[in-house]
Amino acid sequence: MSALLTPSERLAALGLVLPPAPKAIGAYTPSLIVGNLLYTSGHLPLMPDGALLRGRVGADLDADSGKEAAKRVACAILATVVAALGSVDRVRRVVKVLGMVNCTADFIKQPHVLNGCSELFAEVWGREMGIGVRSAVGVCSLPENVPVEIEAVFEVG
Repeated sequence: MSALLTPSERLAALGLVLPPAPKAIGAYTPSLIVGNLLYTSGHLPLMPDGALLRGRVGADLDADSGKEAAKRVACAILATVVAALGSVDRVRRVVKVLGMVNCTADFIKQPHVLNGCSELFAEVWGREMGIGVRSAVGVCSLPENVPVEIEAVFEVG
Protein backbone atom coordinates (compact mmCIF):
# COMPACT_ATOMS: atom_id res chain seq x y z
CA MET A 1 0.00 0.00 0.00
CA SER A 2 1.20 3.52 -0.73
CA ALA A 3 3.13 5.38 1.92
CA LEU A 4 1.29 8.51 0.78
CA LEU A 5 -1.99 7.32 2.25
CA THR A 6 -2.96 8.19 5.81
CA PRO A 7 -3.45 5.35 8.27
CA SER A 8 -7.24 5.79 8.07
CA GLU A 9 -7.07 5.65 4.26
CA ARG A 10 -4.96 2.47 4.46
CA LEU A 11 -7.47 0.95 6.88
CA ALA A 12 -10.35 1.82 4.55
CA ALA A 13 -8.48 0.36 1.56
CA LEU A 14 -8.16 -2.96 3.41
CA GLY A 15 -11.97 -3.21 3.39
CA LEU A 16 -12.12 -4.51 6.95
CA VAL A 17 -15.31 -4.13 8.94
CA LEU A 18 -14.40 -3.19 12.49
CA PRO A 19 -16.56 -4.58 15.28
CA PRO A 20 -18.20 -2.23 17.75
CA ALA A 21 -15.63 -0.90 20.23
CA PRO A 22 -15.77 -3.30 23.18
CA LYS A 23 -17.27 -2.04 26.42
CA ALA A 24 -15.82 -2.88 29.82
CA ILE A 25 -17.54 -5.86 31.42
CA GLY A 26 -15.71 -5.58 34.73
CA ALA A 27 -13.68 -3.22 36.87
CA TYR A 28 -11.43 -1.82 34.12
CA THR A 29 -11.52 0.53 31.14
CA PRO A 30 -10.92 -0.59 27.53
CA SER A 31 -8.36 2.17 27.04
CA LEU A 32 -6.50 4.81 28.99
CA ILE A 33 -4.41 7.74 27.83
CA VAL A 34 -1.46 8.64 30.06
CA GLY A 35 0.71 11.44 28.69
CA ASN A 36 1.34 10.61 25.06
CA LEU A 37 0.60 6.89 25.42
CA LEU A 38 -2.67 5.07 24.77
CA TYR A 39 -2.91 1.75 26.64
CA THR A 40 -5.53 -0.81 25.68
CA SER A 41 -6.82 -3.52 27.97
CA GLY A 42 -6.74 -7.10 26.78
CA HIS A 43 -9.02 -7.42 23.76
CA LEU A 44 -10.71 -10.57 22.49
CA PRO A 45 -11.42 -11.71 18.91
CA LEU A 46 -14.68 -10.03 17.96
CA MET A 47 -16.50 -10.66 14.73
CA PRO A 48 -18.00 -7.64 12.90
CA ASP A 49 -21.37 -8.38 14.57
CA GLY A 50 -19.74 -8.32 18.03
CA ALA A 51 -19.83 -12.12 18.57
CA LEU A 52 -16.75 -13.76 20.08
CA LEU A 53 -14.60 -16.22 18.16
CA ARG A 54 -13.95 -19.22 20.40
CA GLY A 55 -11.63 -22.22 20.49
CA ARG A 56 -8.24 -23.44 21.60
CA VAL A 57 -5.28 -23.30 19.21
CA GLY A 58 -3.77 -26.74 18.67
CA ALA A 59 -7.09 -28.45 19.47
CA ASP A 60 -10.04 -26.58 17.91
CA LEU A 61 -8.01 -24.25 15.66
CA ASP A 62 -4.80 -24.65 13.70
CA ALA A 63 -2.01 -22.04 13.72
CA ASP A 64 -3.39 -20.17 10.69
CA SER A 65 -6.89 -20.01 12.20
CA GLY A 66 -5.27 -18.67 15.37
CA LYS A 67 -3.50 -16.04 13.27
CA GLU A 68 -6.85 -15.02 11.78
CA ALA A 69 -8.26 -14.78 15.33
CA ALA A 70 -5.37 -12.44 16.25
CA LYS A 71 -6.27 -10.29 13.24
CA ARG A 72 -9.85 -10.12 14.59
CA VAL A 73 -8.42 -8.98 17.95
CA ALA A 74 -6.42 -6.31 16.12
CA CYS A 75 -9.68 -5.09 14.54
CA ALA A 76 -11.25 -4.83 18.00
CA ILE A 77 -8.21 -2.87 19.21
CA LEU A 78 -8.50 -0.57 16.18
CA ALA A 79 -12.17 0.03 17.08
CA THR A 80 -11.06 1.02 20.60
CA VAL A 81 -8.36 3.32 19.18
CA VAL A 82 -10.97 5.06 17.03
CA ALA A 83 -13.36 5.34 20.00
CA ALA A 84 -10.61 6.82 22.20
CA LEU A 85 -8.91 9.10 19.69
CA GLY A 86 -11.45 9.70 16.93
CA SER A 87 -9.09 8.33 14.27
CA VAL A 88 -6.20 5.91 13.77
CA ASP A 89 -4.38 8.90 12.26
CA ARG A 90 -3.58 10.18 15.77
CA VAL A 91 -1.36 7.15 16.47
CA ARG A 92 2.30 7.97 15.91
CA ARG A 93 3.54 4.42 16.42
CA VAL A 94 2.83 1.04 17.93
CA VAL A 95 5.01 0.73 21.03
CA LYS A 96 4.18 -2.69 22.52
CA VAL A 97 1.93 -5.66 21.85
CA LEU A 98 1.38 -8.46 24.37
CA GLY A 99 -0.52 -11.48 23.11
CA MET A 100 -1.71 -14.54 24.99
CA VAL A 101 -2.63 -17.64 22.99
CA ASN A 102 -5.03 -20.18 24.47
CA CYS A 103 -3.29 -23.32 23.26
CA THR A 104 -2.44 -26.93 23.91
CA ALA A 105 0.72 -27.71 25.88
CA ASP A 106 2.54 -28.91 22.75
CA PHE A 107 1.68 -25.87 20.57
CA ILE A 108 4.82 -23.80 19.86
CA LYS A 109 3.77 -21.29 17.17
CA GLN A 110 2.51 -18.45 19.39
CA PRO A 111 4.61 -15.85 17.47
CA HIS A 112 3.00 -17.01 14.20
CA VAL A 113 -0.45 -16.53 15.74
CA LEU A 114 0.43 -13.01 16.96
CA ASN A 115 1.59 -12.06 13.47
CA GLY A 116 -2.11 -11.74 12.62
CA CYS A 117 -2.21 -8.63 14.80
CA SER A 118 1.28 -7.31 14.05
CA GLU A 119 0.89 -7.63 10.28
CA LEU A 120 -2.42 -5.74 10.33
CA PHE A 121 -0.91 -2.94 12.41
CA ALA A 122 1.98 -2.77 9.90
CA GLU A 123 -0.54 -2.44 7.05
CA VAL A 124 -2.33 0.41 8.82
CA TRP A 125 0.65 2.42 10.12
CA GLY A 126 3.45 1.16 7.88
CA ARG A 127 6.17 -1.29 8.88
CA GLU A 128 8.37 1.27 10.67
CA MET A 129 5.59 2.76 12.83
CA GLY A 130 3.22 -0.21 12.93
CA ILE A 131 5.55 -2.77 14.47
CA GLY A 132 6.77 -2.29 18.02
CA VAL A 133 8.15 -4.66 20.62
CA ARG A 134 6.07 -7.76 21.25
CA SER A 135 5.62 -10.76 23.52
CA ALA A 136 3.72 -13.91 22.49
CA VAL A 137 2.79 -16.22 25.36
CA GLY A 138 0.98 -19.56 25.42
CA VAL A 139 -1.58 -20.04 28.20
CA CYS A 140 -3.83 -22.92 29.23
CA SER A 141 -7.08 -20.90 29.12
CA LEU A 142 -8.51 -17.47 28.37
CA PRO A 143 -11.86 -15.81 29.17
CA GLU A 144 -14.85 -17.31 27.33
CA ASN A 145 -12.52 -19.92 25.73
CA VAL A 146 -11.27 -17.41 23.13
CA PRO A 147 -8.10 -18.37 21.24
CA VAL A 148 -6.25 -15.06 21.69
CA GLU A 149 -6.21 -12.04 23.98
CA ILE A 150 -4.06 -9.03 23.07
CA GLU A 151 -3.24 -5.70 24.69
CA ALA A 152 -1.30 -2.87 23.08
CA VAL A 153 0.42 0.42 23.83
CA PHE A 154 0.48 3.24 21.27
CA GLU A 155 2.30 6.57 21.12
CA VAL A 156 -0.23 9.25 20.23
CA GLY A 157 0.01 12.82 19.04
